[in-house]
Amino acid sequence: MTLHHLRFLRRLLPLLALLLALALPTLPARASLLHLEGPVPEGLGVRQGHLSGCPSPAHCARQDWPVTDPDAALAALMPAVLSLDGVDVVETRDGYLHATVTSRLFGFVDDLELYANRREGLLEARSESRLGDSDLGVNGRRLGRLRDALSAA
Repeated sequence: MTLHHLRFLRRLLPLLALLLALALPTLPARASLLHLEGPVPEGLGVRQGHLSGCPSPAHCARQDWPVTDPDAALAALMPAVLSLDGVDVVETRDGYLHATVTSRLFGFVDDLELYANRREGLLEARSESRLGDSDLGVNGRRLGRLRDALSAA
């Protein structure tokens, strides 16, 4: 690539950013510019009484929240889960919730899991990106928002 090409790209980037900023608010809430879904992770679900751990903290977050009634805590979090941008609840069964959350700009898909661990009095939470080496803290912030919603409930 020549110096001329680099200068051209440098001038083009602010224009592209402006176009994105203008176009993004007009997209429907669930629309994205790309759709980078990736395969469904194999480790989803409850295994040996718990949600899986995180393979890498760079693109996954996992927390346990002590609660008096795990089933009630899960039910109380449903409005907060449904209010997340790009959420689609895939499965709910017997104290377990699996949802996908699609980012608005690039369409990256994350898997969000909640599990009412009755035996240990916990609500387990896990959020993992399907693609990429880093989520830039998105999954951790998502769990933080849910934890705050649970505290407020």
